[in-house]
Amino acid sequence: MPKSINRRSFLRSTGIVMGLPLLSGMHPRGTFAGPKTDDPSDIRRMLAICVPLGIHTPNLFPKKSGKDYEVTPYLKPLQGIRNKFSVISGVRHPDVDGAHLAEKSFLTGAAHPGQPSFQNTISADQLAAEQIGHHTRFSSLTLAVQSNSLSFSRSGVKIPSENDPSRLFAKLFLDGNKQQKEEQLRRIEAGQSIMDLVQDQTKRITKRVGREDNQTLDQYFTSVRELEVRLAQAESWANLPKPSVDRKAPIKISDRTQVVEILRLMYDMMFLAIQTDSTRLITFVGAGGNEVVDIKGVDNGWHNLSHHGKDPIKLEQLTIIELEEMRLLAEFLHRLDEAKEGENTLLDQTAVLFGSHLGNASSHSNTNLPILSAGGHFRHGQHLAFAEDKSPPLCNLLVNYLQQHLGLEIDQFSSGESTLNGLDIT
Repeated sequence: MPKSINRRSFLRSTGIVMGLPLLSGMHPRGTFAGPKTDDPSDIRRMLAICVPLGIHTPNLFPKKSGKDYEVTPYLKPLQGIRNKFSVISGVRHPDVDGAHLAEKSFLTGAAHPGQPSFQNTISADQLAAEQIGHHTRFSSLTLAVQSNSLSFSRSGVKIPSENDPSRLFAKLFLDGNKQQKEEQLRRIEAGQSIMDLVQDQTKRITKRVGREDNQTLDQYFTSVRELEVRLAQAESWANLPKPSVDRKAPIKISDRTQVVEILRLMYDMMFLAIQTDSTRLITFVGAGGNEVVDIKGVDNGWHNLSHHGKDPIKLEQLTIIELEEMRLLAEFLHRLDEAKEGENTLLDQTAVLFGSHLGNASSHSNTNLPILSAGGHFRHGQHLAFAEDKSPPLCNLLVNYLQQHLGLEIDQFSSGESTLNGLDIT
């Protein structure tokens, strides 16, 4: 029996703060490896958007399935690109409950996010970033209107979001002065030095652990080597000028009631990030709080309206807000579809997931999730409707995105053990 190792003491002995893999006495976990080669003639991207207060599904879901579905109020703004999106009803995340807390599992599918013992898992965007993130200056972008986040690391740690468009613009397009560039390079070099130190220190304990733990450490060393490669690539990006865009730096809108202007500004930033190929993976949590938004016809708090209890006055105001959300989404998707990239459009090259972790915000239900799948190389123009007793996991759709669109060698993800039936590639 190998001698017990105190993880805290080991990390302290290295003189640095860095995550060591948990060995058999430390709750072991796996790693993921293997970035694919890039094909510059066919650039694929993925964007996931979550609306935190849900969508009133009677205004979204058609009653008829298939390609000749009727146009519902929320789908009207999208009819100009009807063949570029699919509306999907009847999907859920198995065992994902917790009402609003289910937002944490929107891209992970991790069960029971409301429980005190909840431990999240890696989100789909970060799984993809491990393989294709090195092809762009930013492996992924995690964005939000407030401070929410859909992105989680392999160890289930939330990746902080950026909610300031002016700061995001600077990050994407402003090179900074000589001193700032030098400081960035020093941080990268310091990271490379830590990689060397970690490998030296961890190798000393390989003689004190068993076979299973040595396998775990070997996986860990592989991850460290991959991180070293990414650091070297980051150094290369740091020496390259950032792309220039014909746009002035935006100013953050601090008044949260100006929801239309805030969302349009964030969509503008996402479009520029995609257009300049600054990243190929983006997550975004939209607006939704207690404030009374500055939209004509609305005089009640948004969160209060989402708990409408079928009150017709509340539903009328909620519909006004959500129609604006859908109009802004349509505006963004149309813009992507009008921008050419080789023989395709940016929308063709970007698989977009739009929806919510709340199927019914009024009752805090986490089933029958409102989902739109747009863009990517899929056969769209349909309403995919699944029966409640045959409700597939939303993670099946994420397998479509990861495997069929991004081309990753992935057969399953979280609760998704296959692709979603009915969404086929072109």
